[in-house]
Amino acid sequence: MSIAENRRARFDYHIEERFEAGMVLQGWEIKAVRAGQVQLTDGYVVIRDGELYLIGCRINALRSASTHVTPEADRTKKLLMHKEEIRRLIGKVEQKGFTLVPLDLHYKGGRVKAEIALAKGKAQHDKRDTEKKKDWEREKGRLMRQKVSAK
Repeated sequence: MSIAENRRARFDYHIEERFEAGMVLQGWEIKAVRAGQVQLTDGYVVIRDGELYLIGCRINALRSASTHVTPEADRTKKLLMHKEEIRRLIGKVEQKGFTLVPLDLHYKGGRVKAEIALAKGKAQHDKRDTEKKKDWEREKGRLMRQKVSAK
């Protein structure tokens, strides 16, 4: 079941490969995630000291957050993956100009997982082509519905 989705990523990037990573979250963050207080649109993944971190994923604290915890909505979250996978990602990001982008957050076995993608940025004309295709599909659907209802 999907918690939050980054639809902007599919528009801005060519998705090459997908990976699943665990997330290190605090208690108040889990409660807020279950309540749907997550925004992923501005998120991106960076590699520091051989570890992956998710930056820009906003988890808004609930009003009922504990008094002894100071919730920080834009906290950097550590992502958990196997060392071999991280090394492979580091190689691709450094050599071939790829970017790591979060696609969505979802539950798996009661835990919150992040689906991240190895992606290349789209040029402006590619974005326009994507928009044209989407508009044409929408228009085609409208025409088909009108044709069916006219009979």
